[in-house]
Amino acid sequence: MSRANLLDRRAVAKALLEGRDDTLLVVTGLGSTTYDCFAAGDHDLNFYLWGAMGGAAVMGLGIALAQPDKKVLVITGDGEMLMGMGALATIALQKPDNLSVVIFDNGHYGETGMQQSHTGGGVDLVGVAKACGIGDTQEINTMEGVAKLKDRVRTGKGTLVARVSIAAEETPRALPTRDGVELKLRFRKALGL
Repeated sequence: MSRANLLDRRAVAKALLEGRDDTLLVVTGLGSTTYDCFAAGDHDLNFYLWGAMGGAAVMGLGIALAQPDKKVLVITGDGEMLMGMGALATIALQKPDNLSVVIFDNGHYGETGMQQSHTGGGVDLVGVAKACGIGDTQEINTMEGVAKLKDRVRTGKGTLVARVSIAAEETPRALPTRDGVELKLRFRKALGL
């Protein structure tokens, strides 16, 4: 798990979401990945997960199973994924063809003061995903790798877990609404439900 070639989180989010259409549903983890995706451009099919640390991957799984004709992209951080690590086992057993979990890993708990996270101490989330049985796992540390990841998320088949090495920097917060009911209703309306 290299800490070389650390990428800018906002540039990665923008690259992953640029040019998307209504076939891509996005679930963000608590905190910084929500700010990153909102800063890249708000979309009615972004579901910003507030107040549910550890729930992004399993929320993405539920949406992927309920919407098999759509691609579901979970963008979450290492701290949030560590909290919900058991979701990787459930995802591996369900094997949705349309789910990608992208982990922005800076090795820190950004929302609580930038303390070193367990990934900063050596816990390997890609290794955990592999051990759970997820066949397509990737380590990304270049923008060229991010471009290939974007392609895989949008056109690939099968479950994917990717860890993107990002710099441990605090970026300005870009805040979408925190009204969970509003976000849910907006997302459902955009899906035609």
